[in-house]
Formats: sequence, C-alpha cells, structure tokens
Amino acid sequence: MSKIISSIIGFVTLILIIVNLTIGFGTLAIVNIPRIIIPLNTFKVALSKFSNTLGDLTVYGLKLIMLLMHGNTIQIISKNDNFDKTKWYMAMSNHQSWADIFVLLVSANYKMPLLKFFMKKELWWIPFIFLANKTLNMPFVNRHSKEAIEKDPSLRTKDYENTLISCKRFLRSPSTIFSYAEGTRLTEEKYKNQQSPYKNLLIPKTGGMATALSAMPKIDILLDYSVVYQSNKRDAWSFLTGEMKNVKILIKEYIIPENLKGKNYSNDNQYREDFKKWIESIWAQKDIDIQRLKF
Repeated sequence: MSKIISSIIGFVTLILIIVNLTIGFGTLAIVNIPRIIIPLNTFKVALSKFSNTLGDLTVYGLKLIMLLMHGNTIQIISKNDNFDKTKWYMAMSNHQSWADIFVLLVSANYKMPLLKFFMKKELWWIPFIFLANKTLNMPFVNRHSKEAIEKDPSLRTKDYENTLISCKRFLRSPSTIFSYAEGTRLTEEKYKNQQSPYKNLLIPKTGGMATALSAMPKIDILLDYSVVYQSNKRDAWSFLTGEMKNVKILIKEYIIPENLKGKNYSNDNQYREDFKKWIESIWAQKDIDIQRLKF
C-alpha cells in the first residue's frame, strides 16, 4: 500500500510541476516575443525585469507544489533571511541530484534576486531549459576540458569570450548568478576517479565563476550553498515521491576580495591562482559544514 501511495504522490507531483512550468514559461515566451522586433536596450532592460517577476512567480508555484505534496521539510540555515534585491550576487553550491535546482530555487524564492544558472550547452534541446535561456537570460556555456585546452590553448580564450558575452545579459536586471562549482553531480565513481581530498565534495572548478566575475563588476558578495539530503537516493522519482524531501541548506556570505575583481581570467595567471585558492579555502570549510549538517 505504501508503494501505491508513494507512486500516486510522485505522479501527481510530476503533473503539477509540468503544468506549473508550462504556464510559467508559456507566459514568458509570449511576453518576450516583442524582444525580437524591438531592439531598444531600455525596452530589453524593462522586459528583463518583468520576466524576472514572472520567473519568481513560477518558482513560487513550485514552492507551493512542494509544500502541498511533501510538506515543509526544507530547513534553511542562514544569518540573512532577506538579501538586497537591487543588487547582483554570485552563488555556488555542491551538486548531488538534478533535483537540486528545484530545492535551490525554492529556498531562494523572494529572498534574493532570481537565481540564474549557467547551463551546459548540451541541454539546449530540453524545452524548459531552452525557454529559460531565451526568456530569463540563463546562458548556455560551452566549456572545454582541461585536456582540450592543453592541446589547444586558444580554447581558453574562446571559452572566456563566450562566457563574457553570456554574462552581459545578466546586467539588464539584478540577478543571482549561480554555478555548480563541481561541474557535475557527485557520484561515488566520480569521487573515486578524482581522488578528491574532500570527504563530501568533488574538486571545485573555478574558471566559470572567475570569468563571470570579470564580466560582472557590480558583484560584491558570493553566496555559498551547502545542500545536505537525509536520504541517500538521488534519482528523479525519489524527489517526486518525497523520499528526498528532508533537506538542510546552509547559506554563507563571503565578501569578494578586491584583488579578485576586474581581472582577465584567460590571460592573468596570478588571478587564476588567487581565485582558485580563495574558492578552495571556502570549499574546505564547506566540507566541514556538510559533515556537521548530516542527518
């Protein structure tokens, strides 16, 4: 009987999420049609702000669905419950499941400017992700591997320039620029292959965030999210049925050092090293925090 009830909860949750996203992104798509024929920058800025409002409403719908189907089971631990919505922020998080994006969006809803995720270009074919790219200025990024860059160093410059172009869209309205620093979801296999020095994390990749910071001089604060689930399950169905509903989210604020602003990641070796060391120091503390937060 419990499996039947769990399946019903999962199915209803899925339908509600699809309906919510369809209405939200459908409205956003219609609202953004004039952007194709009206090239004025002032219009694009106003439309971006309005799109963010619709985006926040869509996320609020997700929040209501999760409350209805799974209850109030997300525990947010933060010294600040209400960030300045007129400012730009940079944020990062550990990455364990595709469901992380829903948990993070809901936890940030109406507390800070709308989260804008860097998304892998390989995901462009997914309808909701494609619409998020086009209507909410969540850019696709095409990053090359370390091995590919070693073979062709010019790729580093190309990645840098592509990210700069994408980040310019963030300047239209206050946003929280979000990156999964690990670059991929944590699995036991990936953890072993990396020989990660951390107990609960993969090794952070800093290039994307450092480049974004180069393009976004208005960002003064980095928000670090630590997500800890009670369940060891990480698949989509476990999220929909509520088996992953118990989760703790620790949010820490870090003032970005002045020596890490306004630098060129593609050709400044010292900047790359300084930024890497700064993130790694945060990552080390994050590893300790996650160990402490475990259920």
